[in-house]
Amino acid sequence: MIHCVDYCGLRAVEFSKGDYVALLILGAQGDWEASDEVQAKFAAEEAANLIRLADMRRGVEVLHTPTAEEIETFRRRPQVYGLPILFPPNRIADGRFTFDGRTYRLPITNEKEHNFHHGFLKSQPFQVSKAVETDDEVMVECRYYSNAGCDVIFRDFPHEFKCKIIFHLSARGLEQEVVFTTRSRERMPLGVGFHTPLRIPFAGGENGDYVMRVAVGEQAELDARNLPTGRKLPLNAQFARLREGGLRVTGCEPIEAGFKLREIEVDGKPYRGALVENLRTGVRVFYEVDDRTTYWTIWNNGGQVPYCCPEPQSWTTNAPNAADPEAEGFCAVAPGESWSAKYRLYVRQAGE
Repeated sequence: MIHCVDYCGLRAVEFSKGDYVALLILGAQGDWEASDEVQAKFAAEEAANLIRLADMRRGVEVLHTPTAEEIETFRRRPQVYGLPILFPPNRIADGRFTFDGRTYRLPITNEKEHNFHHGFLKSQPFQVSKAVETDDEVMVECRYYSNAGCDVIFRDFPHEFKCKIIFHLSARGLEQEVVFTTRSRERMPLGVGFHTPLRIPFAGGENGDYVMRVAVGEQAELDARNLPTGRKLPLNAQFARLREGGLRVTGCEPIEAGFKLREIEVDGKPYRGALVENLRTGVRVFYEVDDRTTYWTIWNNGGQVPYCCPEPQSWTTNAPNAADPEAEGFCAVAPGESWSAKYRLYVRQAGE
């Protein structure tokens, strides 16, 4: 099922399949058109942020979703709700880096740290370009075009590109794909992440009932501006619990840390992602990533909020300014070529 809804004054698409329901915010303007393929096209004020994913059978709210009282906060800080895209991810020191002889000067969005923070796209208008329902799944595709004629991003990041975010919802959960295609004449530097606030508690109980595990390896030492120094540290006793046993991440002390990705073992199999488990009921939320993700930021916004963000990043924070950018995941897309990454969110009972 796919239909257009008003969510607290914002235009949105609600879609469901099997036990799952999702809500995709698309802004406050536009029109809805439906065809035999249930296609939808309308303009947006907010970015393509999927703010709700729920398993209705198990009563699990996977993501931190804004309430009616939080809509203005959502407009100001979309990064603490849903699945906001970060392009580029996390921080760029002083908003500057040099690549292929060009110096990029990005706006300072964190004055205290003097960094460019959380990228461009989390608040930019996307359009729904396709929405199709089959017996097996619902697919919703959103697109954003950056170009010299009509785009505020181009002023600071002078590359023409298309970004697609594609959501596939099925009885198996949500699969999300992001695709960048450059239309520039020069190579385009590209780093992508998501600022994903997983809701905790997600189905009743107390903070102490829940633990998070993440496929982390070495920890990146951060300076006072939350930028990697270049040193990699072994996991301490606290963060070693992310790999095995699980770490309490809400109703606790603040956490803001960065890690290289290294697979863990879950139920006897290699696992590349994060998961949150209710130890009392055995219900788990899984957040899988593909090999494009090389780095995690773990952030719990002070530890006294009902969510924690395991943020998958294709490059280490501030990778363009690292001593060896490629070793930190930095990459560039050649003219006319595409880059893509996939992510999955789903709910399972322990032992399934």
